[in-house]
Amino acid sequence: MAKVERIKNLKDILEGVACNLSGPQDCEISRIQMDSRKVEKGDLFFAVKGVIADGHKFIDKAVESGATAVLCEILPEKVIENIAYVLVENSSKAAGQIAANFYDHPSQKLKLIGVTGTNGKTTIASLLYQVFKLLGYKVGLISTIHYLVDDEILPSSHTTPDTLKFNQLLMEMLNKGCEYVFAECSSHAIKQNRLEGLHFGGGIFTNISHDHLDYHKTFDDYIKTKKTFFDNLPKTSFALSNIDDKRGKVMLQNTKAEQHTFGLQSFSDFKLRVLENSLMGMILKIENRELHVSLMGDFNASNILAVYATCCLLGIEKEKTLVALSRLKPAEGRFDIVSNRERQIVGVVDYAHTPDALEKILNSVSKLKKNKGQLICLVGAGGDRDKSKRPEMAKIAASIADRVILTSDNPRTEDPLEILKDMEAGIPLRAAKKCITIADRRQAIKTACMLAQNGDWILIAGKGHEKYQDINGVKHPFDDKEILREELE
Repeated sequence: MAKVERIKNLKDILEGVACNLSGPQDCEISRIQMDSRKVEKGDLFFAVKGVIADGHKFIDKAVESGATAVLCEILPEKVIENIAYVLVENSSKAAGQIAANFYDHPSQKLKLIGVTGTNGKTTIASLLYQVFKLLGYKVGLISTIHYLVDDEILPSSHTTPDTLKFNQLLMEMLNKGCEYVFAECSSHAIKQNRLEGLHFGGGIFTNISHDHLDYHKTFDDYIKTKKTFFDNLPKTSFALSNIDDKRGKVMLQNTKAEQHTFGLQSFSDFKLRVLENSLMGMILKIENRELHVSLMGDFNASNILAVYATCCLLGIEKEKTLVALSRLKPAEGRFDIVSNRERQIVGVVDYAHTPDALEKILNSVSKLKKNKGQLICLVGAGGDRDKSKRPEMAKIAASIADRVILTSDNPRTEDPLEILKDMEAGIPLRAAKKCITIADRRQAIKTACMLAQNGDWILIAGKGHEKYQDINGVKHPFDDKEILREELE
């Protein structure tokens, strides 16, 4: 992304921010920075307390690099006379408000829609992007896979970027003529105030299940964090919630936004029926209209319903929406099919990395194969993440699949063998014979393809769209889909 210089007066970008300002009052700010290594002359440095590091430790370095002003919660021991210090109660919240001021509130000039939940965020945001592109709009996308400024692809380092990059992305989207932006809103982003100062025209809740407990510590905190997103929506926005999830109603409590629901099983404002589900896709019935889509699985029916409901709430004609839905393609790494027609083997690559997502994808594949052939599931679990879900995921795989291969995912700084031991602990004794452990992921995929017979299905779960394997801080090139294709051929 290009370096942005806007030259703003410090007092102007502090509008609405509760703070004590010491030092120069009317200094000019060229850029705002959260990384002290990027600070240059004329910058405002945000000292934010993060999960890994505390920005307050880098104030001196930022000043040495030329920072004109510093935002902080605690003044440094060494206060320099010609530096402006902006003292606030919570620097991460203040950073969001200042970033919005600095970039002239781009979120208020666009229709920004946030998608939050454990599973389905990437698919719903990506499908909404597709639909609005098909309808002829210029659109932005902020997702796990990548960021899209209309047709320009930018790499994605986080599902939801920090508040500075978020506002800068929105500004670039606005300059490119984008009218709508669809963004994944992770629980980490909500908890860390990365969405502070942004105006959302609508919010979508997908579902909530076991995930990120390494960060949130308790499931209750995880739920409350997601709910905070809806609590903060203004009354001019809409809140769309999946009522099939038992916490769908909880998300709507206390929100000032206009409330709407969608669901496949429950009484809701927006609903559909799955008439047919096959390798060719699904035939759905939405408001007495039949629709064929290329996506598969009940969870994708729910995702499509969320997209349809969002289009309706944004004022798009129903007929135009249905036509666009019929032309959708799956998000990369989400129920991605790789088949070998000669051997009649179907491979599926999916990002499922939580117990709930794994169970849903396994059940969907089981329905599609219709008791013909075996279902071989290859699954791992990420290192330096919630350990409690490891045995649960192995147990789910062993209870549904005919053969299970436990393997390495992104071990990060952990020993892959220790991660696999955690997973093995969840396999019931009665299922032990159908489970094997192969730490090398490439070898595990090769073994799955060797085991597969005509009519079998192979599910490669966990990494989906990722093109790397993270081992001890190094991202080694690794693409599940490409390796599966090579081995099947």
